[in-house]
Amino acid sequence: MSTYRDEDPRLHDIKTKIRVVPNFPKPGIMFQDITTLLLDPKAFKDTIDLFVERYKGKNISVVAGIEARGFIFGSPIALAIGAKFVPLRKPKKLPGKVISQEYILEYGRDCLEMHVGAVEPGERALVVDDLIATGGTLCAAMDLLERVGAEVVECGCVIELPELKGRERLNGKALYVLVECFECCQ
Repeated sequence: MSTYRDEDPRLHDIKTKIRVVPNFPKPGIMFQDITTLLLDPKAFKDTIDLFVERYKGKNISVVAGIEARGFIFGSPIALAIGAKFVPLRKPKKLPGKVISQEYILEYGRDCLEMHVGAVEPGERALVVDDLIATGGTLCAAMDLLERVGAEVVECGCVIELPELKGRERLNGKALYVLVECFECCQ
């Protein structure tokens, strides 16, 4: 959970920039849209800055961003903390040899892939995505990294939908979240 939650005024501004879109991508889902956050340069910068402040100096050598919104946040975090950025992509998007991990979403099934050799055994990794809902995507990402011998230090997300209990699926792995949203389901 965010250690800044009660004292950092940037969090309120970030939360107000997230638009809720009812019934997307299917009826009953209250989609947390971060594109409105990205349209506000100050709120977007504050979001990146909060993550960088947390991870700078923690010897993280890999930031693994989950397609596609994890790329938006993970890339600038990696640059700022001096880590490499590794994209975790949907099937058949990466050329060359990959390893895959299937997972279940709250509204279907999916798969993540990572290039073989992108992450070395013993590297310290941070997994970044825009949102944690049921936790399936983050678990798949951690599985990919741990299968190649990386140590997943933490998962970082802009948004958590706590009623979907994704945090519980992480089996005690550290999770850092900027804002909680309680409007995910009708």
